[in-house]
Amino acid sequence: MLVAAAAPAQSLQLSRLDADPLPVQVLAGDFDGRFVAVSDLSMRELSRAPRWWRLTAKRDYPAGAQPQLVLRSPHLNKVEVWLPGSPLPLRRELLDADRSNSTRALVVPLDHGLAAGESLYLRVQSLTPLPMTAAIEPLAMVHRKDMAHVAWRTAVLTTMSVLAILAFGFWAGIGERSYLMLSLTLLAQLLYLVSYGGEARSIPWLSILVSDDPRVGRMFGLIAVLASNAFLAYYLSLRQTQPALMRVLTACNVAIGLLMLVTLTTVAPLVAVAANLVLLTGFGIVLTAGAIGAWRRQREAYFLLLSWSPVFVLTALRFAAVLGWWGNPEWMDYAFPVGFALGGLVLMIGLSDKLQQLRRDRDQASRQATYDALTGAMTRPAIEARLKTAVESAHKSRRPLSVVFFDVDHFKRINDEHGHRVGDQTLRIISLRTRNRLRTYDLFGRYGGDEILVVLPDTQLREALGVAENLRSSVNCRPLSIDGKLLAASLSVGVAELLHEETAEHLLERADAALYASKSAGRDRVTGHNATRVQELVS
Repeated sequence: MLVAAAAPAQSLQLSRLDADPLPVQVLAGDFDGRFVAVSDLSMRELSRAPRWWRLTAKRDYPAGAQPQLVLRSPHLNKVEVWLPGSPLPLRRELLDADRSNSTRALVVPLDHGLAAGESLYLRVQSLTPLPMTAAIEPLAMVHRKDMAHVAWRTAVLTTMSVLAILAFGFWAGIGERSYLMLSLTLLAQLLYLVSYGGEARSIPWLSILVSDDPRVGRMFGLIAVLASNAFLAYYLSLRQTQPALMRVLTACNVAIGLLMLVTLTTVAPLVAVAANLVLLTGFGIVLTAGAIGAWRRQREAYFLLLSWSPVFVLTALRFAAVLGWWGNPEWMDYAFPVGFALGGLVLMIGLSDKLQQLRRDRDQASRQATYDALTGAMTRPAIEARLKTAVESAHKSRRPLSVVFFDVDHFKRINDEHGHRVGDQTLRIISLRTRNRLRTYDLFGRYGGDEILVVLPDTQLREALGVAENLRSSVNCRPLSIDGKLLAASLSVGVAELLHEETAEHLLERADAALYASKSAGRDRVTGHNATRVQELVS
């Protein structure tokens, strides 16, 4: 790129006249001695007043090669070009209705070529402080670069449009506010790019964005900065994690709001310089917050640094070009918008990753609320909800349903004599033994303390009594081994089958009554409750 930039500088010389005399005086050579050569081929102006420039050929440009004067990155500049021997200028600007080239440059054909020593005179009214670069290229090269420019810009603008639409769709679908903020940020950046790049002129309802008033583009640029600052602060949770930096960023946002008010009243180029300065400050704050977040292992910070660091560097280079600290290479015309597009893409991925992490945390919290940590059984709210659903399903399908209610005999004595840790181990082992005797679709929940509720779908009372006896025998068949001690344990069990149009609450009451009957009869037994009486199965 450095070699390519140096090549045209060897064959052309650009000079500037700090005045705006009459064209006839300039063309007559009256001011030739006052033109001052510049070091490169960039026309850079901070004033809106028209200025004269002279482009002198150091070698021949024959007409057979169809040479074209190319003024790259014209933005909103208005240019008048006097060819050698022509008394009338050719006028060019980005908003020309009859343009036949892309928006990357203003193109003037040199039909008669340009001999070594001949000069082109240009009268330029700069409406933006960004430099405009001059070159002479053959027509074939102009067409080739135009096609490449259209392809790049189409890809970038399409990518940003799709990302903005997707982000808005995600917000509409799941209600996550961060997606809406990202969508608005991308939309503001998109409008900034098409207003300065000139693509908006091809869309009737957007053509109002492309005018010779630079305040339109600046306003969209400032809105884009506000939107991106708000989104990034929300994305990194700066208000909670880094309140000091959040206050500084808020001050920058206030300064941007003041600049927006100033922009409405003046088109002075210094406003653009101040806006870029505040923009870089805001970017620096956000990147600092991202670096601190990355140091704290905040996952979102890694995505922010990956997406926003290139944008920060490219913005700094663009600001340096405005101030004249370096040239305006051709690749910057593409790198700047590509940086926005890739930044939006990475942030979209990062935002999706954040939501996925929130979903995993929610699922983990849901699991903790659903399953008891000690026994692995469902918690009381969870088993009650599942029982209610199972009862409704059984009534609709007219299928049988039974429940088994049991607790550990003399569990309080185990806690009192051996301590709560042994009591917890007792519950854990009993839960493991009993749950292993159930079918995969049976429901097993800790109802409270040492009480366990088992829901048996598609099971009649007779079969449920057999399951309950199997559970009882799984516990009293052998002692529990805890801390090198053998502890005897047994269960008292109550069983009930769902009756026609019976509620889940009434079914539980009957199972509890059967459990109480087992305890009253001496414990370590199973009792069934049918529609008319309590029936003891095992003594």
